[in-house]
Amino acid sequence: MKQALGIVLLMILNPCNVLADDASQWRGPGGSGVYPESGLLSQWPEGGPQLLWSNDGIGTGYSSASVYGDTIYVTGRNGDLDSLSALSLSGELKWSVPFGSAWDQSYGETRTTPTVEEGRAYVISGQGEVAAIDTSKGSIVWSVPAYERFKGEYGRWGVSESPLMVEDKVIYTVGGELTTVVALDKRNGETVWQSESLNDSTAYVSPILITVGGKKIIVGVTANYVLGLEAKNGDTLWTYEYTKIDPDESPGVGINANTPLFIDGMLFVTSGYNHIGAMFKVSEDGDAIEPLWTSRALDTHMGGVVHVDGYIYGANWINNRTGNWVSLNAKTGKTMYETEWMTKGSIISADGMLYCYEEKNGYLALAKATPEGFDVISSFQVTLGEGPHWSHPVIADGVLYMRHGDVLMAYDVREN
Repeated sequence: MKQALGIVLLMILNPCNVLADDASQWRGPGGSGVYPESGLLSQWPEGGPQLLWSNDGIGTGYSSASVYGDTIYVTGRNGDLDSLSALSLSGELKWSVPFGSAWDQSYGETRTTPTVEEGRAYVISGQGEVAAIDTSKGSIVWSVPAYERFKGEYGRWGVSESPLMVEDKVIYTVGGELTTVVALDKRNGETVWQSESLNDSTAYVSPILITVGGKKIIVGVTANYVLGLEAKNGDTLWTYEYTKIDPDESPGVGINANTPLFIDGMLFVTSGYNHIGAMFKVSEDGDAIEPLWTSRALDTHMGGVVHVDGYIYGANWINNRTGNWVSLNAKTGKTMYETEWMTKGSIISADGMLYCYEEKNGYLALAKATPEGFDVISSFQVTLGEGPHWSHPVIADGVLYMRHGDVLMAYDVREN
């Protein structure tokens, strides 16, 4: 069930492992993919960093882990249900609880990364059930069939969204003719507000929260639109028909799968299939956006992008099997490099380094975050688990968490 390697070392390195609230969510603080870590290895030993432990009992999935306090939370599919599991810092299973129906068509593994705060974990099933789970007991506090209740409309791959927490609200993108985004009371699941309908289906994007002009704004992406909603009441501040920003027809218009990236009053949105990436300027009062520049070099499929010191990094889409690694100047959109390495995949950053996880064979690269070029310093192959390597890496207190299929792995990346 579990391979224990270096557990004593892990406990020494992580005596409490307390993270900020906003770090225990999809792609870390602000959904940015940049983790607030320091003192990490700038080069790995031959064969990769030390594997501390692995657990192959979490169920199948493409989602990432969330670390909060002394517990790791991760979702997985078991049979027809999506489940949330809680593991100790040494990889032992504490509890597991089903919370909703898994997506019942192609690629039905779990997608939602749990958002954890104040004794509860919040999740969304592949068929749009939103649930709050008591993390001390592993029991359901409340569950809302939100997709059904709000007559939602999703795309061909169902729901791929992680909950966004905004004060006392849980945010979920529903789509459809009745509404677009809903806010549920995190205490009991009751409806706080529902936004106006854009008559659009959902994409595969987790929203983010930004603050501009004194307003807290929820930024989301549907199949066709980028939208900004006032967080307190769900009022629509602006929409932009992203699918029409590209004059050239691309094969994947409407298939958006990347969380937007907010950079100093600017908003970067990208999707794959040769659909153009775009940077928008958010007005000083937060009530409007306008395009600044576009880029054909960085049309990210679903691996996300990161911003480090004025530059954006990620992988582009050449076809469903291949893609290159790219850097752009965030202010101008100028391509700094486009480099072939293995194939496309997911990316995060920590301590001035890029962690690039290619999706075909499971190689993870460590590269310096510099626009001067994509130079792989170290790499190793994730060999445990099965299926596409689509999960995004996570770093917490010097431990790198990698998920592949039904296996979660923990690697020591702390500098000695």
